[in-house]
Amino acid sequence: MYLLTYDHSVEGFFSAVFEAYERKLTNVIIRKEGLPMGLFSEGLRRVSTNPRKAERVYVKLKALMGELGIQKIIYSLLTEEEYCERYIFDVIKYAIKYPKVNVMQDMSHPSVLQLGKYTKSVHREKHRMEAFVRFKLTCDDIYFAEIEPDFNVLPIIAKHFKSRYQDQKWLIFDQTRSYGIFYDLYKLEIIQMKFNRQSNREEGLEMLSKDEPLYQSLWRTYYSQTNIRSRKNTRLHLLHVPKRYWKYLTEKIPEY
Repeated sequence: MYLLTYDHSVEGFFSAVFEAYERKLTNVIIRKEGLPMGLFSEGLRRVSTNPRKAERVYVKLKALMGELGIQKIIYSLLTEEEYCERYIFDVIKYAIKYPKVNVMQDMSHPSVLQLGKYTKSVHREKHRMEAFVRFKLTCDDIYFAEIEPDFNVLPIIAKHFKSRYQDQKWLIFDQTRSYGIFYDLYKLEIIQMKFNRQSNREEGLEMLSKDEPLYQSLWRTYYSQTNIRSRKNTRLHLLHVPKRYWKYLTEKIPEY
C-alpha cells in the first residue's frame, strides 16, 4: 500500500494523481499532508506540486469527464473532508478505465454519488457566501469583509465579486483558514495574514472610514423598514440564513 501526500491545493492533488500513474502504483491512497498517517510509514511519499504535471492531468480529465466532471472534482476537494480524495481518485480511475462511458452520470457508482453530494454542499455554501458577504469601508479605502464558510469556497466566489465590484478595491478574508483574496482594481491576489477578530470595538472602529458607521446605520434602517412584521417567519428565515452567519451580517449586528 502506497500513501501519497500533497499540499492541500488542487494542483497538488492533480500532481499526486500524475505520480500514481507515472509510477504505475496499483494500490495507492492520496491524502492531504499533515493528517495522521496511520500504518503507511513504509509506503509514504510526499508529492511536490508540479504545475506542468497537474495541467496534463487536468486536460486528460476534462477530455474524459467534461467541465462538469472537473467542477465536481474541484468542489469535492474544497470540502477539505479528510477522506474526499478516496472518492475522487476512485472516480478518476473509473473514468480512465472506461473512457467511452460518461461516468459522472452513473449515480449507481458510490463514489460518483458521493462527489455529487460534495458538489451540492459546496455549491450551496458558495451561493450563501455570495449573498451574505457584507463589506466595510476602511480608512485605506478598501472594502473589507470577513467570512467563516464551512468549506473553502473563497477561490470560487472571487470571480463573482470581481465582476460585481470592478471599480473598488476589496479584500475578503476567511477567518477559519487565515487567508484572503485581495482585488486591487487590476488582479486578484491571495494573501496570508494573521487577523485578530477579538480586538476591541475601539480598535475596530479606528480601521473604518469615518462614514462607515453611518452607512451601516442606514442599511439597518432600510432592512428594518422593508421587513414586513406580519409576514415574519422565523423558522423559514433560519433555514435560509443560519445563525452561524449572523455575526458578519450588518443588519444583525447592534448599533455601535
